[in-house]
Amino acid sequence: MDCNFRVGIGYDCHQLVEGRRLILGGMEIPFERGLQGHSDADVLTHALMDALLGAAGLGDIGEYFPDTDESFLDARSVDLLGKVLSFLEKDGFMPVNADITVAAENPFLRPHIGQMILNLENGGMPVGSVNIKATRGEGMGFVGREEGIAAMAVALIRRV
Repeated sequence: MDCNFRVGIGYDCHQLVEGRRLILGGMEIPFERGLQGHSDADVLTHALMDALLGAAGLGDIGEYFPDTDESFLDARSVDLLGKVLSFLEKDGFMPVNADITVAAENPFLRPHIGQMILNLENGGMPVGSVNIKATRGEGMGFVGREEGIAAMAVALIRRV
């Protein structure tokens, strides 16, 4: 049985390191460290892409954008989001909404959320369809010790 609506969940985390820019939601966040990764390591956008792909039953971003492929070195994840949305469209789906939570002890992300949402909409998400929240690790785990940043996303898509 095929449903008109489908839900997917995405998760990503990367280590914070010296010498990298911190990119979240397609924007550079002022901070002394950035996320280690093959692309721009934008965990927020990676979690969203995985949620969308999962909802459509299309696997995960590692299948489409492997870290062994040099063409994705330093790739902008928001650009890759556009490709993921084209995969969904080809399979007859479109996003309805996405809810994303970013876990980062520092920096404080709330002032940047509006721009992140706009960047994801400019990357192809429908206007008004994205919600982003930020939380901290409260000193616990790799997030709380400021060793890395994580993001989780849930996405609802519909058949068109």
